[in-house]
Amino acid sequence: MRRTVLFLILTSWCAAPLLQAQSPAAETITIDAQGASTPFPHFWEEMFGSGRAELTMRDSYRRDLREVKQITGFKYVRFHAILHDELGVYDEDAQGNPVYNFSYIDQIYDGLLENGVKPFVEISFMPKKLALRPQDLHPFWYKQNVSPPKNYAKWDTLMTAFAQHLVERYGVDEVASWYFEVWNEPNIDFWSGRPSQQTYFELYDHTARALKAVNQRIRVGGPATAQAAWVGDIIAHTTQNNVPLDFVSTHVYGNDVAQDVFGDHRPIPPHQMVCAAVKKVHDQILASAKPAMPLIWSEFNATYANESPITDSIYMGPWMADTIRQCDGMVNIMSYWTFSDVFEEQGPVKQPFYGGYGLIAPGGIPKPAFDAFELLHELGDQRITILSPDALATKRQDGTVVVALWNLVEPEATGPDKSFRLNLSGVSAKATATIRRVDAQHGDTLGAYDRMGKPRYPTQTQIKELRKDSEIGPPETAKVGRDGLSITVPQKGLAVIEIR
Repeated sequence: MRRTVLFLILTSWCAAPLLQAQSPAAETITIDAQGASTPFPHFWEEMFGSGRAELTMRDSYRRDLREVKQITGFKYVRFHAILHDELGVYDEDAQGNPVYNFSYIDQIYDGLLENGVKPFVEISFMPKKLALRPQDLHPFWYKQNVSPPKNYAKWDTLMTAFAQHLVERYGVDEVASWYFEVWNEPNIDFWSGRPSQQTYFELYDHTARALKAVNQRIRVGGPATAQAAWVGDIIAHTTQNNVPLDFVSTHVYGNDVAQDVFGDHRPIPPHQMVCAAVKKVHDQILASAKPAMPLIWSEFNATYANESPITDSIYMGPWMADTIRQCDGMVNIMSYWTFSDVFEEQGPVKQPFYGGYGLIAPGGIPKPAFDAFELLHELGDQRITILSPDALATKRQDGTVVVALWNLVEPEATGPDKSFRLNLSGVSAKATATIRRVDAQHGDTLGAYDRMGKPRYPTQTQIKELRKDSEIGPPETAKVGRDGLSITVPQKGLAVIEIR
C-alpha cells in the first residue's frame, strides 16, 4: 500500500512541469460592484431532506440538524413516512372504526420547532390497516406500504383529524407557514396504484380537499415525482377540476438519465442534469394555466446512489456551486437530499463514508459538502452580472462583494489547477480579500478517513481527529489593489472570496 502511494506521489511530481505547461491561461473575470445586479435569494439552503420520520426523535439526528442549522440557517426539513405504522398513527377497532394516536407526531414536530426548523410535511405512506393491498411493501429496509387506501372516506377523515390536531396544537398561524406535500415519487415504485397517474391524482384530490376543509390557509401541493414528471399534468388536472394546488414539487438527481427525464437521448453531464430538469419544469409552469405557481425541488443531489467518490468527497463543492449558478431564477426552493447520514433506507449504517447523501457522516463528522454549504452561505443577496461558467459574483447589503470560484472536474477524472484573475471596479483601492477553501487540503474528511485506513468503527479518538480534519482552517488574506486579485483553485476545489 505504501509503495502504491509513493508511486502516485512521484508520478504526480514528475508530471508537474508538463501539467503546468499544458494548463490554460488564467480566466479573467470582470466584476463591477456598482453594476447591474439581480436579487439572489438563497434558494438552495431554505430546506433540507432527511430519512424517515422516526429518525427525527434520535439525539444524533437532532445534533446534526443543529449543526446544519448553524451554518445555513435553513427553515424547513422534509422526511418520509409520517404515517408509517412504527409511529402508531392509525389503527382500527374491532368494528373497523378508525383510532388515531398523534403522540409520536407531536414529539417529532415539537423537536423540529424547538430547534428552529419547520416541517415540510410529506404525507406518506399508507397505514397497513387502511391499505387496499397490505402486501404492497416497498423494498426499503423499513418496508413502507405504498398502496392506495382501501376506503377514501377513512382516508379523508384521517387527513381531517391530522390537520385539526396540528392546528389545535400549534395554532393556525404556525401550521399555515408549513408545506404539505402529497406522497413521494408516485410515478415510480413508491406508489402501487394503477394506472399510476390517475390513481395518484385521486389521492391528491382527496388529500388537498380534506386539508383545505380544515383551514384554507394550509398550503398543499405535489406531485413530488421522480425525474421531473407530471408537473404540467397536475397543474392542468387541478385547474380543470377546481382542486387546490399551492405549489408544485418534483425531484431529479445528477445521474438521472435523459431518457427518464426528457424522453430522449440528449447528452447531459451529471453536473448539468439537475438544472436542465429545473428549466424543463420552470418552462412548463410558465406555459401552464398557472404561470406564477411556486416550484419546490423537494429532492436533489449529484447522485441517487451510494457513491462515496461523489457525495463524500470534495467534488460536492464545485458541483453545488455550479448547480446554484445554473438554477438561480428558475426555482423557489431546492432541498438537498440530505443534511445527515442518520439514514436507514438500506438498513442500519455499517460504516462512515459509505456514500451517504448527508452533509454529516455517522459520528457527527462533517463532510466536504458541509464545508461547501458553510462557504456558499456567505454569498450575498444580490447577484452581480458576470460572464463565467466557473464563478458566482454577489454583494451584500453592506457592500461586501462575495465571489465563489470553482474547478469542476468529474469524480473519476483529474485535471490541472485553474487560475482566475478578478478585475474589480467599484471597490476601494484599499480593499482586502479573505479567501476560504474546500479542496484536498481544506476540509477533505474523506481523504483523511482513507489515510486512516477506513476503519469500519472509528474510535472516539479517531472521530475527534476526523472532526478536526473537517475544519478548513483560517482564511487567507490578500490586498486587492489596482491590479485586482489572482486566485488559483485546484481540481475539484471551491474558493469563496469576501472583498471588503
